[in-house]
Amino acid sequence: MQLNELKDKDGSRKARKRVGRGMGSGTGKTSAKGQKGQKSRSGVAIKGFEGGQMPIHMRLPKRGFNNIFRKDYVAVNTGRVQEAIDAGKLDAGQKIDGQALVAAGVIRRVKDGVRLLAKGELTAKAEFELAGASGKAVAQVEAAGGSIVQTDALTDEQRAHKEKKAETRRTKVIGTGHKKKK
Repeated sequence: MQLNELKDKDGSRKARKRVGRGMGSGTGKTSAKGQKGQKSRSGVAIKGFEGGQMPIHMRLPKRGFNNIFRKDYVAVNTGRVQEAIDAGKLDAGQKIDGQALVAAGVIRRVKDGVRLLAKGELTAKAEFELAGASGKAVAQVEAAGGSIVQTDALTDEQRAHKEKKAETRRTKVIGTGHKKKK
C-alpha cells in the first residue's frame, strides 16, 4: 500500500444535504420544510409550546429549592482508611487530613471538606484533621486511641474574606426607621 492509495472506507464520509437546489435533488423549492408557516422560517424554536394550552412544565407543581451555598463534602469510611494504613499508603503516625487522603489515593479531591463515616473497622491509632465526622466514627477513632480535630476546609483567602464580611456586618449601623410627625 502506498500513501497515494490511502482512502477512507466507503460510507465513512457522508456529503451534506444541499437543500434548495432544484426539483431534481429531492429537496428543492421548500428545502424539505413543507409549505409556509412559522416552522418553515429560520430562527424558530418553540420548545415546550403546546399550541396555547398550558405547557406541562407550568402545569406541574414546583417543590423545594436547591441551596447554592450547600457544602459538598467527600465521605470517607473508617474501613477504607484502615485499608490504606495496612497497605502502607497512609502513615498512622502522621496527621491524616484531606491532602494526605488524596496523596494516598483514598479520595480523588477534597471539594469542600472530608467527612469521616463509620463503615468498617478502624484499629490503628491515628490523628485526623477533617471537616467533620459522624458520632460513630468519632467513637471508633477514640476507641482505637486516636483523635479527631474538626476544621473547616476553607483556604486562607476564603477565611479572610469570610471574617471581613462578618466584621462589616457587625459594624453596620441599623436604621431606626421613620420618625413620627407630631
